[in-house]
Amino acid sequence: MHPISYPKNQRANIISKSVPGDKSISLRKSEDKMIAPGLQGFALMAGIVVDSALGSTVTDVDGNTYLDIIGGIGVGGIGHSHPKYIEALKVQLEKVAIGSFTSTARIELLQQLNEHRLHQNLNRIQFYSSGAEAVESAIRLAKNYTKKWELVSFWGGFHGKTQGALALMGSDFKNTYGPFSPGTHILPYANCYRCPFKMSYENKKCGLYCIEWARKQLKMELSSGGEGVAAFIIEPMQGTAGNVIPPIEFMVEVANLAKEFEALLIVDEMITGFGRTGLYWGSMHSQIKPDIITIGKQFAGGFPLSAIISSDEITAARPWSNPSGSSSSYGGNPLAMAAANAALKIINEEKLVENSNRVGKYFLDKIKDYPSRFPFIGEVRGQGLFLSIEMVSDKKNRTPLSKEKCNLIFDQFLKRGLLTMSYTGSFRIQPAMTIDTATVDNIVAIMDEVFESLRNELCCQ
Repeated sequence: MHPISYPKNQRANIISKSVPGDKSISLRKSEDKMIAPGLQGFALMAGIVVDSALGSTVTDVDGNTYLDIIGGIGVGGIGHSHPKYIEALKVQLEKVAIGSFTSTARIELLQQLNEHRLHQNLNRIQFYSSGAEAVESAIRLAKNYTKKWELVSFWGGFHGKTQGALALMGSDFKNTYGPFSPGTHILPYANCYRCPFKMSYENKKCGLYCIEWARKQLKMELSSGGEGVAAFIIEPMQGTAGNVIPPIEFMVEVANLAKEFEALLIVDEMITGFGRTGLYWGSMHSQIKPDIITIGKQFAGGFPLSAIISSDEITAARPWSNPSGSSSSYGGNPLAMAAANAALKIINEEKLVENSNRVGKYFLDKIKDYPSRFPFIGEVRGQGLFLSIEMVSDKKNRTPLSKEKCNLIFDQFLKRGLLTMSYTGSFRIQPAMTIDTATVDNIVAIMDEVFESLRNELCCQ
């Protein structure tokens, strides 16, 4: 086993009198005069200006070092500034960086991906530069192959912010962006902690009622009795919705439902791919066999790269398969290919999938007693290094903690040197897969301190 290249037992180190520090405040003011609003919420809330980063730490221009459990929202699988990754990009930059021609870097990446096929038929890959771009291509491909046009997605689902992907979004984020393409149907996802039917999955008591309800809804709504469904699209575990982990049987039944309606199954592995959940693919937990998968996030170690993977038969569909029919200006360029090659080699050589599984279990074990220790924590859950803490104002009704109180938690974490996604009731935890148990101990110590210090403030309605 190759040793993990990063220093172990990484720690936070806050030296400024206030956080953010003076230099960060000054530089942010300069940027704010020019940059458009709408940046990622946690970056705006933190207010820091980053100078450097290594492994699971980020250092700002004021010299403060933070432990990072955001990881670029699932992007930082190999952590910050991995030396092998840096070297690989330097070498490629000195050769060629742009263009759609075949390159040795692209061939090598295709071979690497081929070694980790989810199943044998998934052997054709097309590259893009963003997750939404890959999802849009998957939708076009499904329509071309099936000659049908209706689509099915799920409550809580997030597949991107482009117009086609927005129609599939299972939240109210999209409400002001309509009208959307007709023929989109959104079904309940098995978010068992907040079951929309107020049922309990414990010991399968609910009988996966959400699937039965979905079947009835589709039969009622679909045109031509369901003969027009091109594809179902689903995350095997939902990220944006709060790192939701459904019962294994739910994914199996969704796959069966897609077959029942003679539709393709698109599985969005943007966040769950490449070891995040303790297995190479999130779909492996339920052993389902998608027709198309979309990948991105930690695929290329932080370099903007995404892709779709499907079969010979499906990707032969026209006009998707015509020359330039499914291409992208940036997709598959040599620099992106070198970045992904390096990231996947690091994941394989340093056994980061196994590390994600082992350290993820350790992390979950360290915080599993939070619901019994803190009255404002309703549940902790995790699969690999894909974890979540449900912060609530009412355990019985599972009411999410208010935005104001979540912001207070975020701020207190920040001041102690911990970068988090604690700004919503579903507190998502997605550290680098290179993280070690000693660093987890340091993270949990900060979490313990903050939750204890805010106990009285957070308990009040």
